[in-house]
Amino acid sequence: MRIPRRALAAAAVLAAVLPLSACGGGSGADSSDASGKVDGRITFQTWNLQANFKDYFDGVIAAFEKKYPGTEVKWVDRPAEGYADKISADAAGNTLPDVVNVSPDLVAPLAKAGLALDLDKAASKYREEYLQGAWQSHRIPGMDGTYAFPWYLNTGPLFYNKRLFKDAGLDAEKPPKTYGEVFDAGLRMAGKSKGKIATLANVPTIEDFGRYGVPLMNKEGTGFAFNDAKGVELLTRYKELYDAKALDPQALTATPESSGHKFLTESVAMNPGSALDLENFRKQAPGLYRNIGITDQVTSTGRANMYVMGVMVNSRSRQKPAAVAFAHFVTDATRQMEFARKVAIFPSTAGSLDDPYFTKEDGTDVNRVRIAAAKSLKTAVNYTPALFSEQMKTELRNAVARALQGKQSPKEALDNAVNACDRMLRQS
Repeated sequence: MRIPRRALAAAAVLAAVLPLSACGGGSGADSSDASGKVDGRITFQTWNLQANFKDYFDGVIAAFEKKYPGTEVKWVDRPAEGYADKISADAAGNTLPDVVNVSPDLVAPLAKAGLALDLDKAASKYREEYLQGAWQSHRIPGMDGTYAFPWYLNTGPLFYNKRLFKDAGLDAEKPPKTYGEVFDAGLRMAGKSKGKIATLANVPTIEDFGRYGVPLMNKEGTGFAFNDAKGVELLTRYKELYDAKALDPQALTATPESSGHKFLTESVAMNPGSALDLENFRKQAPGLYRNIGITDQVTSTGRANMYVMGVMVNSRSRQKPAAVAFAHFVTDATRQMEFARKVAIFPSTAGSLDDPYFTKEDGTDVNRVRIAAAKSLKTAVNYTPALFSEQMKTELRNAVARALQGKQSPKEALDNAVNACDRMLRQS
């Protein structure tokens, strides 16, 4: 199981349904006080996990109920399709479960509506148990507080083709680490191959702007800022790659599958991937497999990007002590390590990534990728702003396309994208 890349426009759906007037209602609805005896019946909702992990969650619930006599946890699991709509309906109808599996984009409108408990107030004693970047991933721009416990993480290293680097006269044992190094290597590789070999197969996303060091939003969280001088610089360098064919000509319409195929057929020198991809290369492209290098994500900030899932507590729960206790229990180090051994995800708890499972070589492809990813996650951050919706991602992608095709300057394209995204933000 990999972190869902959210085909749904989740945050936009929720924001449309949940006006700020949804705040309040019910006894103690906005209280951040979660002290008191841990008992009572709560409901725990997950996102498309029951089919493959029923025994695991049954065990977690049984262990919690044993630790806290007098508690009862009802587990409900919702399919991926329509998950955002279901949360919207529950929130609007005041039937939101006590504990809810969320991603940052899903929790943002709930937090704005006063429906997500602020854990910096209600559960600050647990903060140091988690990686700093993971805890911060459920903070909302323009708001104080943290609105979900970080749960499982994911990321991926970068694969590169050592042979293509050698053919271009580059040091295959020292792959590029920063964007500047990637751009320089890309131009050299394209020149040596007369435009036949590209270094990258994908256009820049909001994550790339973040890893390049571009400020993505203003401090107040009221507007986007990726059109500043550094953002324009990044897009200008990508335009240089595109013109030199160092960025694959089909990058404007690329999908993860098509990019992976380009790398497999050795027409692209670098591509993100997973252990599953590595196994695929071994079977389908043994020549490529013999020349595979594994390196960290490209970043000019020194910090990789993480994908993160969280567990939110409903601020209106009538059993807040039990809800907070269970949300912490399911995301504590013991439970997260158990879960990570069952599926290709990573724990968000401090110290867990030092476990031999994530550090000790055993010679397998899965292990090689797991170790590389775990190392980068220790300092990784979730660069995508929680308020950056799917529609905004599309707007940025279209702006990048216009700039690369020469229809607009990088500055004009990013200015237009920021203006459009700001309008969407004000309407949410």
